[in-house]
Amino acid sequence: MALKRTRASARGARRLNVARESAVARAARARAIAAGLARAYPDAECALHYRSPWELVVATILSAQCTDAMVNQVTPALFAELPTPAALGAAPPARVEALIKRTGFFRQKTKAIQATARAVAAEHGGTVPATMDALTALPGIGRKTANVVLGTAFGQPAIFVDTHVRRVAGRLGLTFSDDPDTIERDLQQLLPRRGWTVFAHRLIHHGRRICVARRPLCSTCPVFTWCPQIGVTNPR
Repeated sequence: MALKRTRASARGARRLNVARESAVARAARARAIAAGLARAYPDAECALHYRSPWELVVATILSAQCTDAMVNQVTPALFAELPTPAALGAAPPARVEALIKRTGFFRQKTKAIQATARAVAAEHGGTVPATMDALTALPGIGRKTANVVLGTAFGQPAIFVDTHVRRVAGRLGLTFSDDPDTIERDLQQLLPRRGWTVFAHRLIHHGRRICVARRPLCSTCPVFTWCPQIGVTNPR
């Protein structure tokens, strides 16, 4: 990680002006950022625990408005009792609600994961499909969840845009949109396909540890040199 800077230097440093940055310059800066994040988080990976694509599907749905740590506490008991899509889809909703209650919004999440489970069982023989179109055709699965599963469980190049990726990519000036689909396309255009998935994981790690929502830790940021600090008003 970069050497720690003083708060004064972090606040007073010249901010990069990306308003007129060319596409070539932005791509070069994105590659420098990717390299910096790789040095800072060489082992970055999905924080959700899973043993199969199906378990990752469920864990990702449960992670909405919930911490990954809490999901990881809940899923072992859930999968021990209801290990397959068929079993989960056929379970009494009240039982599923009880098993996932600590993840919050448990009634809505129960409906979502049971609908997904029944579709996977009925339409795909209990096997999670490995294409974007097939995944997003399933109830309960949007593009973000599909990208998480494709990139993390199936090893396909994918950029998943969660709240951390949206915030960090915006502050870095790698996108100027709040729309997840647009952010995904913007990042795809800046980096080689082979690096998409790990770059997304590293942005998430960076957003949780350094580039936090309130008062980011710019004084210890490993990619501060290439950051225009868009929207940052009171860094540490």
